[in-house]
Amino acid sequence: MNFGTRMRDKMWFCVWVLFLFGSCCGRFVVEKNSLKVTSPDALKGVYECAIGNFGIPQYGGTMVGLVAYPKSNRKACKSFDEFDISYKSNKPGGFPTFLLVDRGDCFFTTKAWNSQKAGAAAIIVVDDKEEPLITMDMPEEDSGRGDYLPNISIPSALINQSFGDSLKKSLENGDMVSVNLDWRESLPHPDDRVEYEFWTNSNDECGPKCDGQIDFVKAFKGVAQILEKKGYTQFTPHYITWYCPEVFTLSKQCKSQCINHGRYCAPDPEQDFSIGYDGRDVVIQNLRQVCLFKVANESGKPWLWWDYVSDFSIRCPMKDKKYTKECAEDVIKSLGVDLKKINDCIGDPEADEDNPILKAEQDAQIGKDSRGDVTILPTLLINNRQYRGKLDKSAVLKAICAGFLEKTEPAVCLTEDIQTNECLENNGGCWRDKAANVTACKDTFRGRLCECPILNGVKFVGDGYTHCEASGSGRCEINNGGCWNESRDSMSFSACSDNEANGCKCPPGFKGDGVHACEDVNECKEKIACQCRDCKCKNTWGSYECSCRGDLLYMEKHDTCISKNASKEISWSFLWVIFLGLAAAGVGGYAVYKYRIRSYMDSEIRAIMAQYMPLDNHGEAPTNHIHHPDI
Repeated sequence: MNFGTRMRDKMWFCVWVLFLFGSCCGRFVVEKNSLKVTSPDALKGVYECAIGNFGIPQYGGTMVGLVAYPKSNRKACKSFDEFDISYKSNKPGGFPTFLLVDRGDCFFTTKAWNSQKAGAAAIIVVDDKEEPLITMDMPEEDSGRGDYLPNISIPSALINQSFGDSLKKSLENGDMVSVNLDWRESLPHPDDRVEYEFWTNSNDECGPKCDGQIDFVKAFKGVAQILEKKGYTQFTPHYITWYCPEVFTLSKQCKSQCINHGRYCAPDPEQDFSIGYDGRDVVIQNLRQVCLFKVANESGKPWLWWDYVSDFSIRCPMKDKKYTKECAEDVIKSLGVDLKKINDCIGDPEADEDNPILKAEQDAQIGKDSRGDVTILPTLLINNRQYRGKLDKSAVLKAICAGFLEKTEPAVCLTEDIQTNECLENNGGCWRDKAANVTACKDTFRGRLCECPILNGVKFVGDGYTHCEASGSGRCEINNGGCWNESRDSMSFSACSDNEANGCKCPPGFKGDGVHACEDVNECKEKIACQCRDCKCKNTWGSYECSCRGDLLYMEKHDTCISKNASKEISWSFLWVIFLGLAAAGVGGYAVYKYRIRSYMDSEIRAIMAQYMPLDNHGEAPTNHIHHPDI
């Protein structure tokens, strides 16, 4: 190919891409964080700033520092070593420096890199004109100045011109300008699951940006799969495609870059239409990766996408001429994913009709609500908000962790390389019981919370800062419920009772607050027990012993002493009384019985005799005369 033909193809490619980008960049949302000025008083307040798309924003956290405005190299386009300027702290415990620099004359990333090398903890760029905030992005790959990009780690922020001028004036007046960069609300964190999307493509010949995408996938794969398998996250991959302008649909260039008659296109990997792979090859491979995710997700294994993309990049690179359907299908078979379902999902790239999968991808590129259009590759969305910063395992994980509702983040978000455990220093200012090794300090990704804990099913109640108390059943098993207890001579007493939901009360035989101390009650001295005339009282720890003088016996129920012999005499006399009483009752009963029998017999005999002879106590009976009638 001659030089003129190659230049014409590249110019056509550039015009086409610019046209496509212009058609899809309808609404670009600038992601922001807040900047709070704490001094001087004249500038106190909260201001908006735009997050740069490089470095590592501290998602979910804050940074406090002092602002410095260099006397020389104020646009930070040169190394500060040339001006013998350093912001590296020589003493431990000093405030970090946030370097204030002016916009213009070089890339934003160059300013950040020079500031980082000079010791700045963050860079604040002042816009050079009054306009709405913009996103500071990385330079194009062909600039030849991107070797340092992966090494930028400090966060960056763009502020408007008027606010920047106020900061400069205050610094020139000798004021100490203290600010707090706050990313805590830069990402929504509504619940215990984070939804995130990764917009990418399968092209591996587009320079450092493509290399960075695949390096990220390989590095993040392990973490992503663990989070997905345990239900902490819901991941969805996406792929950007463009449509070919209708005027070019039948052109050779459009046919080589698009499928489905110009509906879905991708730029030529080499930006040369006559060599290597075409844009349509990239579109088909993108479609295959989307379909693999769809089939794997339907089978309950969406994390296989990470394995496929990693393995495909290793086994089927463009540079080795293996970026083919056959190589891709070998990778799919090795993962055990249903190849037939994937091919059915891909459909016919030559059909003059919409592909439902790619149509859905194009629709998803358009922003909704607070989310802007997806126009930059790669783009990471976390909880429907575009991530800004370095595409790095640690940085992205930190951003994902910021998307969890506080206290619901997984353990991986609480590791030392992700966040600082504030409970390690002075217990975070929270309540702690050293004896029971119980604390109210709960480490979270965003800081720490002072909340009374639940330990072994026992709930502690209190304010979490100065007081927590075990409550409910089983509370006495944990450090005795925070109550007093003591043991002596194989005897133990406790002021904690499982019958009480809370509180401490000294047991019987003791007095005190039940928490710090319970003192033995001297029942003998205080005349609480053993007070009869012949009683002898001896105080013991937690109780007392009562006995009687001489040969007397102590009756505890009546608190009295009685004679042991008298007891026997009384007992025998009592028995004799009972015996004699029974005997008397028997004799009396017999006498009554005999009397009643005799009376009955006398009455019967008198009745019989009365029938045959008059009795002295009756008058003479009248004579009966019988009259006979005349015959």
